[in-house]
Amino acid sequence: MGMEIIVKIVGILIVLIGIVFLLKPGVMKRLMEFIKKGKRVYFAAVIRFTLAVIFLLGASECYQKWIIAVFGILFLISGLLILILGPEKIRQIFEWYQKQPVLIFRVIAVIALACGAIIVYSA
Repeated sequence: MGMEIIVKIVGILIVLIGIVFLLKPGVMKRLMEFIKKGKRVYFAAVIRFTLAVIFLLGASECYQKWIIAVFGILFLISGLLILILGPEKIRQIFEWYQKQPVLIFRVIAVIALACGAIIVYSA
C-alpha cells in the first residue's frame, strides 16, 4: 500500500472525527477529560509524532506534496509543544477549552473537518 493511501485514510478519519465532534460536541469535551488524566497527554504527543512521520514520508507520493508536508510539520510542532508545555499546562489549556460555549467546539470541529477534506484532496 502506497503512503498516499495511508495519508488519504488518515484524512478520511479526520473528516469523520470532525463530523462526530460537529454533531456531538460533548464527545470532544469527554475526550479532553480522558486525555488530561495522568500521563495520557503524552499519548497525544505520540499520536501527533506518528502522524507527522506518516505525512512527511508520504508527502512525496501525494498530489499536493507541499500541503501534506505542511500538515506533517504542523503535527510535528504540535507534538513538540505538548512535550515542551508538559501535562500540567496542557491540563490548564483543556480546562479552559472545556469551559467555552458549544459554538467554539463546533468551530473546532468544522476546522478539523475542513483540514481532513484538504488532506484527502491533496493526497
